[in-house]
Amino acid sequence: MGRHSLKGKEKPLNIPIVRKVLEVNERIAEENRRLFDEKRILVLNMMSSPGAGKTTLLEKTIDRLKDRWRVGVVEGDLQTTADAERIARHGVQAVQINTEGGCHLDGNMVRAALDKMDLEGLDLLVIENVGNLVCPAEFELGEHAKVVILSVTEGDDKPAKYPTVFRIADVLLVNKIDLLPYIKCDVEVIRETSRQVNPDLRILEVSASTGEGLETWIEWLEERLSRLRRGD
Repeated sequence: MGRHSLKGKEKPLNIPIVRKVLEVNERIAEENRRLFDEKRILVLNMMSSPGAGKTTLLEKTIDRLKDRWRVGVVEGDLQTTADAERIARHGVQAVQINTEGGCHLDGNMVRAALDKMDLEGLDLLVIENVGNLVCPAEFELGEHAKVVILSVTEGDDKPAKYPTVFRIADVLLVNKIDLLPYIKCDVEVIRETSRQVNPDLRILEVSASTGEGLETWIEWLEERLSRLRRGD
């Protein structure tokens, strides 16, 4: 059994078992999530286009939290360690993942990065994904919440053009609002089109450069950490 004859010679009957990449990734991501839950670490997957201000916003967030929370960061990028070096200057753990051309992080990459970190006592782990509004939306990392950053300089049409990342997000940070007087961007259009694909999306307007709106963002983080610690 399990063989067939071809011109008098028996050949093994190969039955390939194909596992989807996403299915394997979801299993690893779930393992990551169990670890984060065990350690009671709030983990965010932060996504945006290049230049939306992720790293600057993250630096400002760390400065507001580091006296009260222990923060760690996993930086994803195509090349260089520049962003991880920026983050490390703020006195927190930072590990760089270079994807060497890959357009997103995945669960296995994050798991490998965790081996280089001291997770004990960590309160918040932020995974800064590769700058891209498409690929990162498809891959779970084990995070508790997905955060999308959209700069007003990108225009107000992005939620309509790239709906998937807005559909899966828990919170949208509309960044660089200090530039609104100088550019053509309607934040109400961003709100309306985002909520068409995700009615439950929390939308916060912020400016990493001026600090406007960051306290509301910090309050959101504190509320999510409290929920995690309560087991909600």
